[in-house]
Amino acid sequence: MRRTKEQAEQTRCAILEAAETLFLEKGVAHTSLEHIARHAGVTRGAVYWHFANKADLFNAMLNQVRLPPEQLAERLQGDAETDPLHTLRELCIEAIENLARDPQKQRIFTILLRRCEFTEELREADERQEAFINLFIALCEQQFNTPSVRLRLHAGLTPRLAARTVHALLIGLFYDWSRDPNLFDPLSDTAPMVDACFRGLIRDWPNAVVATPG
Repeated sequence: MRRTKEQAEQTRCAILEAAETLFLEKGVAHTSLEHIARHAGVTRGAVYWHFANKADLFNAMLNQVRLPPEQLAERLQGDAETDPLHTLRELCIEAIENLARDPQKQRIFTILLRRCEFTEELREADERQEAFINLFIALCEQQFNTPSVRLRLHAGLTPRLAARTVHALLIGLFYDWSRDPNLFDPLSDTAPMVDACFRGLIRDWPNAVVATPG
């Protein structure tokens, strides 16, 4: 029984690896489950045993590199003694730096941002991605909407606008670096860029922020 479970997990991993390779090479819309099955060396039935459809497979691939919603919420909410904006800042920096350190994240986010057309076949995956984005923006908004932070926003900015600005920064950095890794160094340039963004949002944001000990 144990060996059967191990074999099933090996098959699932092989399918995900094949999907990742082909999505990156051919694009998501031009890759079928039949292509993936052949590349993984399994039957199409084996693919359907593990994944309901291509949208389900695509979402499982994304889940390998993004924080689960519960963990994301836990990270952003932090504790009462921690400045919520410092937690958000560190999460943004960590997300970009980890992209540079993890080749799998590089491949998967390149697929998501540059090799994927959300056709009708991927409607379910598109809806899940939209839900994840909306959750992130909502959690960011919560950080900017705390009484101590809301008063620090520059005039004319709402917590919602500030949250969308942070999300736009992250997506822009992900997209630009996946398009051309020579545009900036994620390990040395991310923190100054994130701090510049926060200075544009928060009136008293310092010129240099000391990272909270991990």
